[in-house]
Amino acid sequence: MWSTISNITKIPELRKKILFTVTMLLLFRMGTHVTIPGINSLVVSGISSDSSDGFLGMVDLFAGGALLKFSIFALGIMPYISSSIIMQLVMVLIPQLQKLQKEGDEGRKKIMQFTKYGTIVLCSIQSLAVVFLAKSWSTGTSSSPARYPGLIDDNVIGMFVPIGILTITTGTMLLMWMGEQITERGIGNGISLIIFAGIIGRMPEALVQLFTTDKSDPLAILILFVIFILLISFTIILTQGVRKVPLQYGKQMKGRMMVQAKSQSLPFKVNGANVMPIIFASSLILFPQTIIQTLSSNSSSWAGWAVILDFFNPFSVVWYRSLFYYLIYTGLIISFAYFYTNILFNPAELAENLKKYGGSIPNIRPGSQTKEFIEKVLNRITLPGSVLLACLAIAPYILIKLLSLGSNTGGGALVYTFGGTSLLIMVGVALETLKQIEAQLTMRNYDGFMKKSKIRK
Repeated sequence: MWSTISNITKIPELRKKILFTVTMLLLFRMGTHVTIPGINSLVVSGISSDSSDGFLGMVDLFAGGALLKFSIFALGIMPYISSSIIMQLVMVLIPQLQKLQKEGDEGRKKIMQFTKYGTIVLCSIQSLAVVFLAKSWSTGTSSSPARYPGLIDDNVIGMFVPIGILTITTGTMLLMWMGEQITERGIGNGISLIIFAGIIGRMPEALVQLFTTDKSDPLAILILFVIFILLISFTIILTQGVRKVPLQYGKQMKGRMMVQAKSQSLPFKVNGANVMPIIFASSLILFPQTIIQTLSSNSSSWAGWAVILDFFNPFSVVWYRSLFYYLIYTGLIISFAYFYTNILFNPAELAENLKKYGGSIPNIRPGSQTKEFIEKVLNRITLPGSVLLACLAIAPYILIKLLSLGSNTGGGALVYTFGGTSLLIMVGVALETLKQIEAQLTMRNYDGFMKKSKIRK
């Protein structure tokens, strides 16, 4: 390990790339502490962690804690991720965009341009929500008092809406540019590394809180760390799991000789949809939760709304209500896993391309039989992959209940970091980054991180 780090320092190009990447990520972390003009930083520092539940908590997790600090990076890179997902869904419905994607670099550049325009639109809408959240917390409404009086300076409150929207939108576009720079001049995967830095940046604070203010049993903390190691191992297996379908190609003419093509394989990941099913399921389940919570908060509302809301609470003290939440959440993740896998992989197109280039699956006829075989393989591996993904997603809630950790304590924050969406992102980005560095070392005849067993490509 230490010899590998020493080898990295011996390669000037790789050393510069890593230093550039680290510098950009440090600038991002520093920016999360720069508040929107007009926000009182003293009041922000006193915002309690009980505001991090639900949708706000999910966005704040990916923004590295910048949302509840009302930072210039309050939305993080999530508007760009949302715009990319929307573009992928739209491309399935619009054939012109599919043709554009097949036009090579120029087509991809145009699609990227459309994605950036969508990012600006989404960021403007979402930043408006952040601005009104700050205003409601600072001044209150007719039905509820101010939650954090003085959050916005009285001198700028009249112009706070346009200033806030412009600042947050500019901050997100700046993050998007930084991600592109890391991809081009750093070690790659710029957008993913920014999300990774945002998630990992919350860990020190959670650890300090765990050992200083939490009142958890030491045995529970020890069990928690053992479970973390098991979850990380489980996530690596889920991320790296691949079902390889063997391919065979006919003989090809090379010069005057007939040469048999090398045997290849068609890899299908067990978790082909990656983290998207969890994001989709979380967003969908939070929609009725938000509406019911709004209805139940009214003092003159029907008392039954509170009971219905408890069915959407994973920490409900009534066991069958929390079980209802887990079943609905698991069902949504499995459904979205199939949905997103069907978007990513087109069996008919794969079968057509194999037939076009003279490839085939052993004992399977080209054409419709190949298409049916690929569909069968995808269906078989998607089910266990999606079930394991759902288990990973609900693991934080179960751990918090079993170990009696507060959902907003340091232990609870660590559980959220090492469970579900965040753990998948961290493991995926870490493995991909190691592959990039491994490739650079191997290309220059150096040993990688694993001398006996290379990181799987």
